[in-house]
Amino acid sequence: MTLRFLGTTSDGGDCPTLYAIEGTDEILVQGERETDPQHLVQLRDVKPSETFVRVPRELLTRFAPRHEPSDLIPFAEMANVFTTFKHTAWRLETRRGYATDRHSEAWARWQAGEDVAHDEPDAWRHNAAEQTAQGKTFGRVRIADEPLTEGQRFLLTRAPSNVAAGDEVRYLWRTDAVRLGLPDFDFWLIDSRSVLRFVFDEQDTTLGVIVNEDPAEVLAACQARDAAWHYAVPAAEFAAQVPSIV
Repeated sequence: MTLRFLGTTSDGGDCPTLYAIEGTDEILVQGERETDPQHLVQLRDVKPSETFVRVPRELLTRFAPRHEPSDLIPFAEMANVFTTFKHTAWRLETRRGYATDRHSEAWARWQAGEDVAHDEPDAWRHNAAEQTAQGKTFGRVRIADEPLTEGQRFLLTRAPSNVAAGDEVRYLWRTDAVRLGLPDFDFWLIDSRSVLRFVFDEQDTTLGVIVNEDPAEVLAACQARDAAWHYAVPAAEFAAQVPSIV
């Protein structure tokens, strides 16, 4: 297989160096062989074919390959991820409204004054129940404005259906989200390994998602999740703070 030079921090050009092995997800590392006996005896699960080399941290920081984000992908083409994920699917919702909600049958019934908080489970909630029954976790934090927008009031009214299916919903005021430095865009974080960032048009219609598995982007999403989840409150508790909307 072909090697592709990634970079080196050596002044002489000999080592240490990183190469990508084309056609694989593996990296070839060139460096000084580890010979210190005190280090070698501390290594674990070493195969006879394996060796160890020393490289400066800067080499990995500067030249470790980054995952390029995907092109825009229709959200429907990513639907399988919500059945195949291993343990955690978590979402940040930041918008003041969504076209999919306004175009839904439940929206019309809600505006007509009907109870839409305890509808029969739809396909999404059926799947959430199936996945959480397997020990997986669904969760989301919704950013809310004060006063709540019409779209936010609708989603808060509908939240009990999500929660009953195992899709835990929490809320955070936008002022707090800004204070915490949370992202101002919607995304799904899947298994703390990939970020699905939503792209919307000016009418709040979902155009698709951009998938990113770059470690730096995933780490930022994990940090946002941890902060948001810590400070957000469960949907029922939040609804009690604004009882006039339900």
